[in-house]
Amino acid sequence: MDQIDKRDVIRILEEIAVLLELKGESPFKVIAYSNAARRLETLEEDLEELVRREGLTSIKGIGDALSKKITELVTTGHLDYYDKLRASIPPGHLEMLRIPGLGPKKIRALHEKLAVETLGELEYACTENRLVELPGFGARTQQKILTGIGHLKRYKERHLYSEALIVAEELLASLRGAPGVLSASLAGSLRRGNETVKDIDLLAAAGKPEALSHWFAGLPDVESVTGRGDTKVSVILRSGINADLRIVSPQEYPFALHHFTGSKEHNVAMRSRAKQLGIKMNEYGLFRDDVLIPCASEQEVFSALGLAWVPPELRENTGEIEAAATGVMPSLLEMKDIRGIFHIHTTASDGSSSLEAIVAAAKKLGMEYIGIADHSEAAFYAGGLTPEAIRRQHETIDEMNRKDPRFHIFKGIEADILPDGRLDYDDATLESFDFVIAAVHSHFGMSGEEMTARIMKALGNRHTTILAHPTGSLLLAREPYALDLERIIDFAASRGKVIELNANPHRLDLDWRHCKYARRQGARIAINPDAHHAEGLADIRYGVNIARKGWLEAQDVINCMGLGEMKAFLAKDRG
Repeated sequence: MDQIDKRDVIRILEEIAVLLELKGESPFKVIAYSNAARRLETLEEDLEELVRREGLTSIKGIGDALSKKITELVTTGHLDYYDKLRASIPPGHLEMLRIPGLGPKKIRALHEKLAVETLGELEYACTENRLVELPGFGARTQQKILTGIGHLKRYKERHLYSEALIVAEELLASLRGAPGVLSASLAGSLRRGNETVKDIDLLAAAGKPEALSHWFAGLPDVESVTGRGDTKVSVILRSGINADLRIVSPQEYPFALHHFTGSKEHNVAMRSRAKQLGIKMNEYGLFRDDVLIPCASEQEVFSALGLAWVPPELRENTGEIEAAATGVMPSLLEMKDIRGIFHIHTTASDGSSSLEAIVAAAKKLGMEYIGIADHSEAAFYAGGLTPEAIRRQHETIDEMNRKDPRFHIFKGIEADILPDGRLDYDDATLESFDFVIAAVHSHFGMSGEEMTARIMKALGNRHTTILAHPTGSLLLAREPYALDLERIIDFAASRGKVIELNANPHRLDLDWRHCKYARRQGARIAINPDAHHAEGLADIRYGVNIARKGWLEAQDVINCMGLGEMKAFLAKDRG
């Protein structure tokens, strides 16, 4: 039986909903699977235990039919219904869903009218202008689809950091427990914390490399072996991600770990520095006059070159070697520095967890406070809050704050930035919040000058505290909208406004390169998970990772303030 957990069950239920929509099935059937997935997301009880005692039907929206399918998934690791449904859909249709603006209905229309089954056929149809006269499409949509196909091609072999990391951490745990392994680590772009990665790189020190090579190739998670020797094994995992394991001797391990972590640009600069010192540097060691300079750790490798330790996240040749040479390295932000979390959605708008569940999850993470920011009224598609709904939510928050004075809930809103730069709601309504997160959710096609002016006007509003997901990008899915981000950061810094580093693993927006710029300009950063369910609060870790790549310290990030300091900060901001 294949191993399957709650996360896998949720993913499969969500995919079934999409597949049914692609086939044109009843909307009620589609909604049933989507709702079941959301119910399981907020399920606090152990799913396996619930299946064991046949208690699934106690969950609202899960009837006998769905209960049987979930039970089959959990107990066997497979679902025959899902397998048959997936096989009935052209595989290219699932890939097409990654093109912005191309949903199941349009894909079904393309299939029915033009017999399009693959991405290549869709691209050909666009280049032949076959979508121009197609009802519901037209020239503009056709061009957008072509642009989307271009993005898909560019990103096809890459994976989100969060998705690869979950798989890699499980592999690493197994590797560290394997017979004969003395040391093991992640390497490559994953160890450097890049927002997307091509594959998983692992490094191990072992006395018997051939035995470890055989062991790794035979792991249950390995779908196929694409290359195998005594010191390197390349595989494709069942998740679809490629993984490489390199096996070295304990003596070589510190040098190999540095080398295979990279980046290539960092390694070139390090070899150049070594050469200036009369030292030869490669993955096997540091050599002076062909004599090995022994190093017991990566730290000693840097020390031998007269450098302070450089954390893996900074190894991009963007000034880290120069900083290490002076011994003045940033004290990088750590997860333990985060004291509170903002930008959280509840069931009041489009979240799937109650305020009470959110508070419980935040306390479990060790937070002192949270900032609730449901959608504003203009976001009708996300259940945006009416003034009356705001009043009710604020009464609930006030009552909860009275009951537990050691933990605080700040009252906020994610207010839409309207096309002309105004914020959703009037001044009186905006005044009722402790903080306001301003966000662009529409009219992405503005020119760079128009979008920049729009956002700067919103930042100039005295009620605005934080600018959300500043470029609107979605990793591997949507490019940033046109804007002058450095100009916006400068403006925010001059007005004491905060720039969000959106920690949602599909966004990670602010980009780490612009984090460095924001830090230099004195702009404050808020690391926010944009959570839509209680489990989403944990996504803050991905934002911390990007903050580290961007050289940020605790003093640069407002979430590192204690509760008293945060109350004073927001009171000043609202003054």
